[in-house]
Amino acid sequence: MLVACAAPPLLAESQVVRYPRSFSGYEYRDSYVLELLQLALAKAGSKQTLQPSAHSMEQQRALTELEHNHGVDVVWSMTSAEREARLLPVRIGIDKGLMGWRIALLPKSQQRRLKDVHSLADLHQLRAGQGHDWPDRKILEYNGLPVVPSSSYESLFRMLTAGRFDYFPRSLLEIWDEVDSQPPLELVVDPYLVLHYPTASYFFVSRHNPQLAETLRQGLERALLDGSFDQLFMRHYGESLRQAKLSQRRILELDNPLLPVGTPLTRRELWLSREDLLQLDQPLTPE
Repeated sequence: MLVACAAPPLLAESQVVRYPRSFSGYEYRDSYVLELLQLALAKAGSKQTLQPSAHSMEQQRALTELEHNHGVDVVWSMTSAEREARLLPVRIGIDKGLMGWRIALLPKSQQRRLKDVHSLADLHQLRAGQGHDWPDRKILEYNGLPVVPSSSYESLFRMLTAGRFDYFPRSLLEIWDEVDSQPPLELVVDPYLVLHYPTASYFFVSRHNPQLAETLRQGLERALLDGSFDQLFMRHYGESLRQAKLSQRRILELDNPLLPVGTPLTRRELWLSREDLLQLDQPLTPE
């Protein structure tokens, strides 16, 4: 009995993994990530189930809650040195680097706004819209691009149509769904330009929960190895990548001062390169 009392208690793995609940009407944005999260748990042999947080929350609040190990157990986000210092990243990019490929969302009345932009110097004359706490804002500003910030993701679309800024750079994984989700605003996708900077989006967990980080890492590695990761990714985003027509766009390269030293840039299987994307641009041949 004395031996039993002296032994430290075993910490049982939580049966649920809580993630940030989406705001009403924007649930579609999380469909791929939640499927990937479930795939990772399954590949790792975990019996844990996914559960949304009690309340919807903006990204910065979700990251703060995660840092304090309260309310959520996992958040997905673009990485930065500051975020990796506060939280525990699972350094397997969930987006294959494509959050760093940005196409402009524009009001329909200004759909030719970027037609004559051929350099960063040209783009310096226009204002971009971004979330005030997004890493993208700091990246654009570091490259000398004027930015108008907002504390609300949803308000950025209305600010764009109201002329508060000139263009809204969005990931080519996001932009098509965002246009479809905002029909009253009459938004269009710019056909001329794409911005690119190296970055990665990861699952982040609390530094108090390394067990979950290891579970997700193992599951993602196994999904990469057996091809199920890539199958899921292309099922969700293959058409968006073809629709972007990158071979017909001018590519402007930006520096990313926020990229952490530990970013696994040399692991070829974690990224889609420019060459990969240009190949996906080719029309599908019917079988």
